[in-house]
Amino acid sequence: MLRLAWNAARLGWPVVRDLPRRAAEALGQAGPDQPSMPERLWKAMAIVSAIALFVWWALPQLIWVSSPSINAYAVRKSPGTIARHDLVMFELRHPLAGPVPVNVTKYALCLPGDHLASFTMRSDRFSGRIEAAFFCNGNLLGVSKAYGRNGQRLDYFRWKSGPIPEGRAYIGSSYKDGFDSRYFGLVPIAKLVRMERVL
Repeated sequence: MLRLAWNAARLGWPVVRDLPRRAAEALGQAGPDQPSMPERLWKAMAIVSAIALFVWWALPQLIWVSSPSINAYAVRKSPGTIARHDLVMFELRHPLAGPVPVNVTKYALCLPGDHLASFTMRSDRFSGRIEAAFFCNGNLLGVSKAYGRNGQRLDYFRWKSGPIPEGRAYIGSSYKDGFDSRYFGLVPIAKLVRMERVL
C-alpha cells in the first residue's frame, strides 16, 4: 500500500511542479504559435487579485442565515435604534439550543411600552398539555407548541399581560416552528444587534 502511494506521488509530482509554469505560459501567450505576452499575465493577476481582495473584505461583512424563521439568506449589521419588525441578532443561551451559545436572527416584534398579552389554553393535539398565545397591542404574534419538531418538550414563557418593561423586547417571527420568545421570554435590548437584509 505504501509503495503504491509512493509511486503515485512520484509520478504525479512533475505535473504538480510544472503547473504554475504552464499556467504562466498559457496566460502569457495569445496563441500556441504566438510570442509570449507577459502583460496578459500581469493583467490577469491584477484582476484576480482585485476580486480576491473584494471577496476577502465582503464575506466577513455578511452573516449567512439558514433559518426559515426570517425572509433573508444573508444579513449584515445596520447601526441605529431598533424599531418594531427590525431584524435583530443576539446570542442565545438555552438548553434546547445546545451546550454552546448560538447566534440567532429574528424580528423585534414587541418593544418597551407595547402591551404584551398572553392567553393559555389546553392543547387540542396533546391531552394534559397547555399552550400559550401571545399578542402585541392586540395583534397575534404566535402560539407556543407543546413539543418541538424533534419531539423535545417545550415549555411556554409565563407572562402576565401588561406593558413590556424598559430595556426588554419580544423576539420572534411568523414561523410556527420557530424557537423564540414564546419559549425563552423577553430579551434585553442591550444584547440585540440591529441587522438588515442583503439577500
